[in-house]
Amino acid sequence: MSILIALAGKPNCGKSTFFKAATLADVEIANYPFTTIKPNLGVSYVRSKCPCKELHLDCPKCSNGERFIAVELLDVAGLVPEAHKGKGLGNAFLDDMRQAQAIIHVIDASGGTDIEGNVVPAGTHDPLDDVKFLETEITMWMFGILHKNWVKLSRKASASGEKIEDVIAEQFAGLGIDGVMAKQALLETGLADKHIVNWTEPEMIELSDFLRKISKPLVIAANKADIAPPQNLEKLKGLEKDGYRVITCSAGIELALRNAASHGFIDYLPGDKDFTVKNADKLNSAQKGALEKMRDFLKKNDGTGIQKCLNEVVFGLLGYIVAYPVEDESKFTDKSGNVLPDAFLIKKGSTARDLAFRVHTQIGESFLFGINARTKMRLGDKYELQNNDIIKITSTK
Repeated sequence: MSILIALAGKPNCGKSTFFKAATLADVEIANYPFTTIKPNLGVSYVRSKCPCKELHLDCPKCSNGERFIAVELLDVAGLVPEAHKGKGLGNAFLDDMRQAQAIIHVIDASGGTDIEGNVVPAGTHDPLDDVKFLETEITMWMFGILHKNWVKLSRKASASGEKIEDVIAEQFAGLGIDGVMAKQALLETGLADKHIVNWTEPEMIELSDFLRKISKPLVIAANKADIAPPQNLEKLKGLEKDGYRVITCSAGIELALRNAASHGFIDYLPGDKDFTVKNADKLNSAQKGALEKMRDFLKKNDGTGIQKCLNEVVFGLLGYIVAYPVEDESKFTDKSGNVLPDAFLIKKGSTARDLAFRVHTQIGESFLFGINARTKMRLGDKYELQNNDIIKITSTK
């Protein structure tokens, strides 16, 4: 089960640059709307401290004590206001993010593009205007699905006596909405005690909005922060008081640093707050000056922000931890002697049995118990895994 994160936002906000920086995939980047026509799917990574340093182990799977664990990243085409009505490239691109567990909403913090993604003088567009429109588009898209099938749903709920939360969950199953989410939304909106045939359109919109919030949580990436007016960044960070998660970032700088590292000019890991220049004699004065400007940004912002966005989605919004299954609990290896061979992202509250199922369905079905490799204690089903737990799984298979 892979984690899928959607990159969303208006055209020309820097999504494709973010995607390329985070995946090093070969995608088209241009300074005009709708560069991305078809969605791009790539592999990116969250960063986590590997237990190898703590245990004094030589781990070939990490970089200087940092483990990078794969997630999927989907760069959908830019959305414009009223896309749910077919404007711009229409509903197809809302549909592309259907399977995503969370969204990184990339905002042009520089204010250099209007609401439809057209280039305007930097600082002339208020980035706060971009925040609500994406939420509105997704909410109204979901409302459209609900409204279109409302008569059928109301008849089904009335005729079968099926619980309304189950009817709603079935309708939105493709968006990852289950009965628990649907019931929570019904309770929060006051519709749990109101028969579906009596729901009004405003109530259905409110229900759709709540379902969006719990099924498609998002992080705001305040992109192009290296060229953004300070007041724009302050406005966006001010959203945190309303519960938003806002991360200042520069996809352009991240991409430049990754390219410099891949060509051997610097030592840099995604998420680092600084880098080391190598082969300085091969760099000209302009390149050295550019690197120093990028270093200033990293120091001021504790990195480029790209890795922060990914980590915040997976570990913050979605509540995942990292667990390491091993076969030899004394050496922390698999049967071939590989140290900490696999790192699994698993939800907080998961048990050793849950981890066994993640390793293989048959191992989960034949699970007997787990062993904490650090303490050598036997673990039953009531033990909740902690971040960076190393677990020996014992099964009949």
